[in-house]
Amino acid sequence: MEEKDFRDLLDELLSYDQETEWIEFKKNNSSPEEIGEYVSALSNSACLSKRNQGYLIYGIENESLNAVGTKVSFKNMKKGGQEINHWLAMNLDPKTDFKIIEKIIDDKRIVIIEIDCANARPIRFKGVAYVRIGSSKDRLDKHPQKEKKLWDIINHKNFEDEIAIEKIDENKVIELLDYPAYFNLMKLELPTNRDAILDRLRQEGMIVKKGAKYSITNLGGILFARDLSNFPNLARKNIRIIIYDGNSKLKTIKEESSNKGYAIAYQELVKFIMDQLPTNEIIEDSLRKKVEMFPEIAIRELLANTIIHQDFSEKGTNPMVEIYSDRIEFINAGKPLINPSRFIDYPPKSRNEKLADFMRMINVCERRGSGFDKIINSVEVFQLPAPEIIAEEDFVDVILYAHRQFKDMTKEDRMRACYQHCVLKYVFKEDMTNETLRNRFNIDKKNYPMVSKVIRDAIDAKAIKKDEGAKRYIPIWA
Repeated sequence: MEEKDFRDLLDELLSYDQETEWIEFKKNNSSPEEIGEYVSALSNSACLSKRNQGYLIYGIENESLNAVGTKVSFKNMKKGGQEINHWLAMNLDPKTDFKIIEKIIDDKRIVIIEIDCANARPIRFKGVAYVRIGSSKDRLDKHPQKEKKLWDIINHKNFEDEIAIEKIDENKVIELLDYPAYFNLMKLELPTNRDAILDRLRQEGMIVKKGAKYSITNLGGILFARDLSNFPNLARKNIRIIIYDGNSKLKTIKEESSNKGYAIAYQELVKFIMDQLPTNEIIEDSLRKKVEMFPEIAIRELLANTIIHQDFSEKGTNPMVEIYSDRIEFINAGKPLINPSRFIDYPPKSRNEKLADFMRMINVCERRGSGFDKIINSVEVFQLPAPEIIAEEDFVDVILYAHRQFKDMTKEDRMRACYQHCVLKYVFKEDMTNETLRNRFNIDKKNYPMVSKVIRDAIDAKAIKKDEGAKRYIPIWA
């Protein structure tokens, strides 16, 4: 942070004339334990006060608010052999972003710790959540009404509507947001005057105006930032693409990331990914022709889903695409809102409805659903192994495999393909039979017993069932 910006922030915090539930002034208290408790308390209280950040300021006398300087230097502070910021981060749950900023102002050391407000759940330090009661710090569980209110606020928070950057002038808005890209993607004529541009962005919920100042929302920043690194809360949400040598993480060939907003970067990223993937060369009509080994529609939809369905409350995580010699993995933070086994047929749910709606509006992803039926259908056309979905508490990993012969597939690979084929047929109101599954695996009719065994295995695993009175199979839940 530049010295001018630091002074402006300090002046703003001092203008409140006293400590608040989200501002704490200190002189020299350097106890790491105490600092950790204050980080928890100020983060939770900032949320209760509907502020984006809480602040712990060293070098200001509490009673007079005079700048007296502090002996505390966080640059040299350690706890248990670790730098203080790493030690604090390890003891906070869930992870929350905070910045320690030190400056010498008028020959006095002033330190500001800027702490993001609680988002997904109350912030705990060493397993205990704290809160500010007036200008005092206390355990949150001693104040059930405060705890209930905090949970109510957290449960009704909308990531897209939260403020990414506040109190800036119109020139800064124009500088930070790629507004021509917005009008281009929306197929709208670019207005000739600035007021019309700003009014349109305000109508879309990308900026808000209060008095003479503007604020950019997370929706505006994450979609149309010229550079996400200019948005502190969004800087770690850029999309990373990593290409590995072989089928493990042992050796990285290349890493690419885009700092542009998702709406601007999406087409470029799809092209970059497709350019990294292997192709086959075939002869057709006496001409040599390159054929993609992975369907582009699957890449497009999986990248869009990775962007849209991520949990932005998970700190320190990026949407990622990892490319190996035998597969591509699309990874996003957050537990899925629906059972992964129902991704193909179930109406989509998203934590980020406004983000999802806008991406659908510009035809980045499927308007009527998740697009997973398109992914599975394209995979079957290319006769690739069935995609695998790994869902954990804090991330989802969708794996798209390169071509493998039926004989090289595991039992699990075959049953997963059988189930997905069955669901796809059910969604398309068509019948899954031994014949359709043979075609999906490219197996000759004379080898139908091989497919019959896959169907029996899927039935035994309670993935599919035989439709009573019909010569077809349907998903177990149908």
